[in-house]
Amino acid sequence: MTQDIKTESAAVCHFCGEPSGTYMYSARSLHGKEFHLYRCSACRAAYLFPQPSDEELAEAYADDYYGEGEEKFSGWIETVLNAFRRRRARTVLKRTPAEAKVLDIGCGNGMFLKYVAEEGRRGYGIELPGKSLERARRIPSLTLKEGKLEPDDFEPDSFDMVTLWHVFEHLDKPRQTLDIISGITKPGGYLALSLPNIDSWQAERWKADWFHLDPPRHLFFLGPEPLIQQVTDRGFRLVAKNFFSLEQNPFGMQQSLLNRRSAHRDVLFEALKGRPGGGRGYSSLNITLQKLFYMGTFPLFAALSLCEAAAGRGGTMELIFQKLEKDG
Repeated sequence: MTQDIKTESAAVCHFCGEPSGTYMYSARSLHGKEFHLYRCSACRAAYLFPQPSDEELAEAYADDYYGEGEEKFSGWIETVLNAFRRRRARTVLKRTPAEAKVLDIGCGNGMFLKYVAEEGRRGYGIELPGKSLERARRIPSLTLKEGKLEPDDFEPDSFDMVTLWHVFEHLDKPRQTLDIISGITKPGGYLALSLPNIDSWQAERWKADWFHLDPPRHLFFLGPEPLIQQVTDRGFRLVAKNFFSLEQNPFGMQQSLLNRRSAHRDVLFEALKGRPGGGRGYSSLNITLQKLFYMGTFPLFAALSLCEAAAGRGGTMELIFQKLEKDG
């Protein structure tokens, strides 16, 4: 790493736009390209600088990112993931009345919204073009938009709940998105976000090898305190926070440890998506050993995830906010 990168004085923050970045470290993407992570002294976001080009993002979001089969992951994994999607749906159902309108930004294959709609809510989704959107379109009960959330997409005070499940860190205009969400959420309605925790023990321990770093798709990271501040500044109050995810956190540590010992990142994760050799030509024996490591050590890392969550330092976080009434 050259000295001019480490002392870059014009590393413009992707979140707030201030040129006040301090170099943290560099990491390689799935395709072997190097990206640099900076910390903003103004808003405390960590962010990639320079931001990835359109060509780099197109490569990162190619069809293999979404899984090349009928579903993103193999059968049993999708079954497990659907159980977690049902849990997220229950989070929505207990906070919204019948006929409530729910918007899921970055709705993926639409299964979360499907479970919401099955219980009488009206499901709206936004998803970029690609295989995930194609899968979501198989669900007739959903109203879908292809693309990104734009200022004039919905009327003010339209939604009882807006959700972003591991989507916020992908956004190219995060502040604008929060502003739009504030406008389209009904007073008394909710905003739910889950996202990687850059202030977690995982992120501090594994740095460039941290699974949830995922350059260049994850453009920036906000820790719990600055994120809560950003959302409350837009007329919400925090009503729930959780730093434990059995879906995300144990695997985050396992894949990070494997990344530290491998020439390529996220080989096991790619193999679980059905990519032969983890997408990098690893032998079937190597992949099998990695899968055995994953299954055999899962209880240990689940226990460690409980410890990090108890300390408020879990690898991911889920925050739920309620929009203040207009007279509040």
